[in-house]
Amino acid sequence: MVNLPTMTSPLPNDCSVPDWLATCLRTHSTPAEDQEPLTDRSNSQLVGKAFEFAYALHKGQRRASGEAYIGHPIEVANLLRDLGGDSAMIAAGFLHDVVEDTEVTPEEIEAHFGEEVRRLVEGVTKLSKFNFHSKTERQAENFRRMFLSMAQDVRVIVVKLADRLHNMRTLQHLKPEKQRRIAQETLEIFAPLANRLGIGRFKWELEDLCFKYLEPEAYREVQDCVSEKRTDRETRLQLVATTLRQRLEELGIAVNEVSGRPKHLYSIYRKMERQQKRFDEIYDIAAVRVIVPAKDDCYRALAIVHDAFKPIPGRFKDYIGLPKPNRYQSLHTVVLGSHGRPIEMQIRTLEMHHIAEYGIAAHWKYKESGGSKNTQLSANDEKFTWLRQLLDWQSDLNDAREFMEDVKGNLFDEAVYVFTPGGDVISLTRDATPVDFAYRIHTEVGNHCAGARVNGRMVTLDTPLQNGDIVEIITQKNSHPSLDWLNYVVTAGAKNRIRQWYKRSHRDDNINRGRDLLEKELGKNGFESLLKSEPAQAVAERCNYPNVDDLLAGLGYGEVTLNLVVNRLREAVKAQQPLETTHRDDLEHADAFLAEVISNPSKPSEHDSKSPILGVEGLLHHIAGCCTPLPGEAIIGAVSLGSRGIAIHRQGCPNLTTVPGDRLVPVNWNSGEGRNGHRLPTYPVQIKIEVIDRVGVLKDILFHLSDLQINVHKAQVKTFPGQIAEIDLGLDVRDHAHLDQTFSQIRKMTDILKIRRMSEID
Repeated sequence: MVNLPTMTSPLPNDCSVPDWLATCLRTHSTPAEDQEPLTDRSNSQLVGKAFEFAYALHKGQRRASGEAYIGHPIEVANLLRDLGGDSAMIAAGFLHDVVEDTEVTPEEIEAHFGEEVRRLVEGVTKLSKFNFHSKTERQAENFRRMFLSMAQDVRVIVVKLADRLHNMRTLQHLKPEKQRRIAQETLEIFAPLANRLGIGRFKWELEDLCFKYLEPEAYREVQDCVSEKRTDRETRLQLVATTLRQRLEELGIAVNEVSGRPKHLYSIYRKMERQQKRFDEIYDIAAVRVIVPAKDDCYRALAIVHDAFKPIPGRFKDYIGLPKPNRYQSLHTVVLGSHGRPIEMQIRTLEMHHIAEYGIAAHWKYKESGGSKNTQLSANDEKFTWLRQLLDWQSDLNDAREFMEDVKGNLFDEAVYVFTPGGDVISLTRDATPVDFAYRIHTEVGNHCAGARVNGRMVTLDTPLQNGDIVEIITQKNSHPSLDWLNYVVTAGAKNRIRQWYKRSHRDDNINRGRDLLEKELGKNGFESLLKSEPAQAVAERCNYPNVDDLLAGLGYGEVTLNLVVNRLREAVKAQQPLETTHRDDLEHADAFLAEVISNPSKPSEHDSKSPILGVEGLLHHIAGCCTPLPGEAIIGAVSLGSRGIAIHRQGCPNLTTVPGDRLVPVNWNSGEGRNGHRLPTYPVQIKIEVIDRVGVLKDILFHLSDLQINVHKAQVKTFPGQIAEIDLGLDVRDHAHLDQTFSQIRKMTDILKIRRMSEID
């Protein structure tokens, strides 16, 4: 076992120690009973010892920025302390990377710091020392393990969020492609996780940082607009806050705080995109927060707000009577301010405000639930229904992509609240149907669902549910799921249960279909011997199936692609020659068959080695016109139902929301394409330019594009009397960086007002 290392030299010049940590280090050698605690639940000896341990192990390591690596654990621990984390959490913040980056084992962590710290560190440790077949599989397994650890101790994810937040704060030191990949993952997984846990201060910062790297042009545009209007906005909000405070105090309501604040950049951008409006058309970009002592005061304050300012109909939400799944409580209303512009009002108590900022961590920081010992998920804890369901479903999933889609689909917070006939509140994804509701109640209720009543009236099973609906499911023993349900259910749980039922009930048909597909591809000669061979069993296990029959069933159902199975069979046969078989009579046929499979790959493509996209070798594929992805952007393949093969989309393309997970294929750009003297291919992209209308403006733009050696395959100009002109161009560019360079050059022209990329995802 590794001995407990200690600091042998002072900290590097580029690394600073917070005051609280300095206090811990000064008292590190002082007996625990004589020292001043970090908080009422912390032990500064444990924290100081963890820091010295991490410092000694990370000594000499540098981050991508060139700074000493120990600065990262210090910042993570600092974030955890700000959240009110106990000594075990803060120690885990210092130690969260030592198992991955050094030779220290979890057992040695436990020997030095106890089982509690070991559990936290192990929960956030990446599986980088294990072998996986793809990046998607590695990522899915990391998250699967993290969620399982989270179910045992919810502090695991809080440590991970602090780690990710500091990584995002220092993301500028990485390469652009890595920045975008990490930012995309953060926006899809970690920001929604922070939101689910109610940690608002983490959620907003993560989203703004992701916005900065994923949409740099839009980020700068929104940031500049917010800065330009800052003085006017602050004056207006201050006037409203002063007027409101006076009215509240005159009517006897004690006020803790009345303050205005601008909304976060990503929130403003989402509103602009959702409403298809420019920044100057968005009015409620700021909110006034009113904090009062008690819940009754919230409703009294609401009446005063509506008396002092004119409320806008349909813009009131009561999250106190019906809290969000992440425990968020507040009254929201939108009123017309004294300047005639809409202003959002948020009314809450101090306790509600703490929960809005710190979420699950609020009871550690403010001691609402008995301190940090209350860290395990109770079976009756409604706040974590989504997590328990996710963990239930994950045991049924073989495919890493499917698990990742389920994770993402269950983290986003747009919800609709409906009631059972008994009055229980059920939270569902927006646009959920009675079938989603049925599966949320119980798997068997969903499997035998025959009809539904909503508010006492019979409805079709594809009817979207609305807030406040009372839903009753009608079941029959002989009813069973229909694949048509997959066209309108929206919750991941319902989709998984329908697919699982179909696969189980049609297993024999799926096996025969998979067998026919594979035999048609490879031929009959030696086919049966191949299915009984060790390579076939190895391929089944590699595809996460226990045996060959299950692999064939997955192939027949479409859970695994034919191309993947054939390629892996070829790899397995190459690795194990000659084939051993118990059937001597079939040996010659099997050897001949396998030799043919190895030497004659099915459906070869003469451009496979030079293909710009990895993962679709030998398959018909095309770039999706809806989002027109470019090299440098995260992509994913979608199997088309027609004869066009696989469509390559940008990740996040809205058209993918209706594509089942079993039709998605992981793909990547070929980074080696264009090397060794080969000319780089180009890709089409559509852009829209808003310009001051004048003679020759299009000619000047085309001149700039010619300097950049960019081909223009389409040009259309729209002019409007007395207004700006719009120019739609179709360009051929090499990659995303080439497009950014193009935008930068065009923006330098004095007549350019706005330029943007045109596609459904932009």
